[in-house]
Amino acid sequence: MTPLLVQTVDSIAAVQQRDGMIPWFAGGHADPWNHVEAAMALDAGGRRAEAEAAYHWLVATQRPDGAWHQYYRAGEVEETTLDANVTAYVATGVWHHFLATRDTGFLQSMWPVVEAAVGFVLDLQTPRGEVIWARHADGTPWSFALLTASCSTFASLHSALAIGGHLGHDRPGWEAAVDRLGRVIVEEPGAFLPKARWSMDWYYPVLSGVVTGDAARARLAAGYTRFVMDGLGVRCVADKDWITAAETAECAMAYLAAGEPGTAHRLLEWAGHLRHQDGSWFTGMVHPQRHHFPPAERSTYSAAAVTLATTALTGAGPLVPLLSVTVGRR
Repeated sequence: MTPLLVQTVDSIAAVQQRDGMIPWFAGGHADPWNHVEAAMALDAGGRRAEAEAAYHWLVATQRPDGAWHQYYRAGEVEETTLDANVTAYVATGVWHHFLATRDTGFLQSMWPVVEAAVGFVLDLQTPRGEVIWARHADGTPWSFALLTASCSTFASLHSALAIGGHLGHDRPGWEAAVDRLGRVIVEEPGAFLPKARWSMDWYYPVLSGVVTGDAARARLAAGYTRFVMDGLGVRCVADKDWITAAETAECAMAYLAAGEPGTAHRLLEWAGHLRHQDGSWFTGMVHPQRHHFPPAERSTYSAAAVTLATTALTGAGPLVPLLSVTVGRR
């Protein structure tokens, strides 16, 4: 790992709280999805103790139903929504930690956590296959599914199956659920709330391994001019010239998954204007004004996404589980 990337990983560790929680920035809130993303970046940077502290925080805060709340701040629940995708992502992080450490004991200790999380998620899967986005705190489900969230859940369920397979726990019901989810993502776009202006809905079907091969390359090509600003990076939304570090890094990983490493490298290089000299990363920048937005915000999840994309592109760390779904299926 290069000194510059070590500095970026260090910037994440510097924000981690004593209880293991990794907020978006010092004094900010945390959501479990981006918390896991940051934990994976810590592992990629060799900070095993800090990564394990992050997973211990998840163990301590998991609800009896297997879920986590949407936001936490200073040891308290800030937003009570129970997001299925956020909950599923623990499996991605746990599998990534195993790939980084080969610690089967850790995997065994986290299996009940992963199993409970998957149970919560699959209770929100419809007979058609999509996963409803969330439940209210009282248990009432929301009325819609989201494409990006369902794609991420697809990959997380693959990680959960990999964990179970390594530990000797067959879960044919999970396999069937993944198949139904993948089918509805590919064949029934009307199953999801329309959010086509968001770049994540463009590249996440590729990043998550739902869409592969020629279809993946065609999907990325179709959205390139709408979402990419040449020389700068990836827009968060199509109708705003707002480049974000996390979306650019994730999109780079999607291009890598699709077998286009050249474009992946270019995107990540273009994002360099969002790096702060201390190694942290600005969340985004509005062009042509070159104003950081949110103003002055440097987020751990942005630094984490860049770290994971860089290690995936260079082969310097364990393969990100989102990408491992697509290996060999190009």
